[in-house]
Amino acid sequence: MEPRTLTGKLVIASHNPGKVGEIADLVAPYGLAVVSAGELGLPEPEETGTSFAANAELKALAAAIGADLPALADDSGLVVHALGGAPGIYSARWAGPQRDFRLAMARVERELAEAGGDDRRAAFVCALALAWPDGNVEVYEGRVDGSLSFPPRGTRGFGYDPIFVPEGDARTFGEMPPAEKHAISHRARAFAQLKRRLDEAA
Repeated sequence: MEPRTLTGKLVIASHNPGKVGEIADLVAPYGLAVVSAGELGLPEPEETGTSFAANAELKALAAAIGADLPALADDSGLVVHALGGAPGIYSARWAGPQRDFRLAMARVERELAEAGGDDRRAAFVCALALAWPDGNVEVYEGRVDGSLSFPPRGTRGFGYDPIFVPEGDARTFGEMPPAEKHAISHRARAFAQLKRRLDEAA
């Protein structure tokens, strides 16, 4: 099925304020009225997929059907080479039920040390799924490579941002102004693909 144009209201299928804010910033230039799944009182579906793309699709479909509106879902995480790709799709779960990413970053540092600690290569990966209430879904993926730095630096962003240094920069995502991060982030790269496809269908 050809990609469709996107106008009017869009549900961001997330209950994570940081993630909702980033996606809202990315779609702001396109004149969409954004509302989050949390604001609509939609339940969070269980993420049973085995990939970022599968989980993004699951969340987008649940929100689109629940709200009877187009919905955009993101599933993203930190992939650490020396940890065999962990935490990966379990990135949020490493933060525990309280979503305490200080604990998650400490766990990454601890497990990296146990693995030898020399290889600090990592990447942020994002899958964006755009779904409609009729079940149509489009998935787009973005990635940014970099390395890990400890202790955490910076108070901007969210999640693992304070320990991730993107290639070509000396700052962590947690130290970057939001506009700079948005220009190069995994989420921005996935969104750029989505936007190109929607432009083709316009």
